[in-house]
Amino acid sequence: MGSRVSQIEFVALMAMMVATVAFSIDSMLPALPEIAEGLTPLDPNKAQFIIAGFIVGMGSGTLVTGPLSDTFGRKPVVVAFTGLYLVGALAAWAAGSLELLVLARFVQGLGAAGPRVVSQAIIRDLYSGRQMARIVSFVMIVFTVFPAMAPFIGAFIIDLGGWRSIFIAFLFFGTISVLWFSIRLPEPLPVDRRRPFRPGELILALREMMAIPMVRLSILVQTLIFSILFSMISLIQPVFDVTFDKAEQFPVIFFSIGMFCATSSMVNAALVMRLGMRLLITIALSCYMVFCAVILILTLMDIPAGIYFWCFLAWQTATFYQMGLTIGNLNALAMEPLGHIAGLAASVMGAISTVGAGIVALLVGQTFDGTTLPLVLAALVLSLLALPPLLKMRQLDRSKTP
Repeated sequence: MGSRVSQIEFVALMAMMVATVAFSIDSMLPALPEIAEGLTPLDPNKAQFIIAGFIVGMGSGTLVTGPLSDTFGRKPVVVAFTGLYLVGALAAWAAGSLELLVLARFVQGLGAAGPRVVSQAIIRDLYSGRQMARIVSFVMIVFTVFPAMAPFIGAFIIDLGGWRSIFIAFLFFGTISVLWFSIRLPEPLPVDRRRPFRPGELILALREMMAIPMVRLSILVQTLIFSILFSMISLIQPVFDVTFDKAEQFPVIFFSIGMFCATSSMVNAALVMRLGMRLLITIALSCYMVFCAVILILTLMDIPAGIYFWCFLAWQTATFYQMGLTIGNLNALAMEPLGHIAGLAASVMGAISTVGAGIVALLVGQTFDGTTLPLVLAALVLSLLALPPLLKMRQLDRSKTP
């Protein structure tokens, strides 16, 4: 890794790169009602395309950032794509229509794919096995916290300067991140380990990757779990506003949930060395399915609104908490046999899981009817669908405990 960067600084830097995505998505949530009123007053649900545009752009960029970093090195790709992210943020700040804003968000998402994907490849360059899982767990603390904290930060920024000011914040965040990365981290991929950017070789590498059952199953489970997360992100603001009439409390409540959910990745880092990744994922997802079943029953029972709100908050917390116990481990399981094509592997996994989950979340979001039922039902179905491939993963290579 080089003598200049300690492990603590490395984790902090990777966490900031991962946080680019969460900050760019979730800090927009408090602005959606104001943007909808100003740009699409006749159909407020269209404001959700601001989130979807970023996610689709990020998924599209994810397909190429990994292979490019395998060819040209990690640092040049991160710098170039962060530059694209900054251009998209500036264009979004100046956008005068919803269509232009969604297009700018697509470009911003395209750029965000660089730090998101390449950070995973860098971790795989420098670590392996359970040590890699441990590093990923610490990085995932930020991934777990930011979806809950970012609306609070976004609301503060928006209150100071209006909804357009959030894009100025993106400019500052991206600039600080890329400067820190450029100055402090030595290039982790030596020239002799780089792969030529040739379509034929990429296709062969892709076939090799998809021929591994553990990789295929991990991608499927990641897609389903990300679908739950993105569905929650898409609908949580209208749920707080329309269903519970608590739009003003929304950022503060999310902040509180985020502080608690930060412990999930800490718990994962402590337990993964003892229990193994497969068992920990299975326990977390099984417990979450029970939460989903309980909240669905309570939703159908039509219990008093005050009691139901607190039950919903508990379930919402469980949704974010299980992310810290599942996603990092799933990614580590899939990346373990793919060190020689780490960039491509991170790209394919990120593209499939992100775009697939984004599409599912957009469909779920359009079913919003003023109640929590569409969100709760979708989460239960998605978690149930994730269980069979997860159990299949546990059957694979049972003689080895990751």
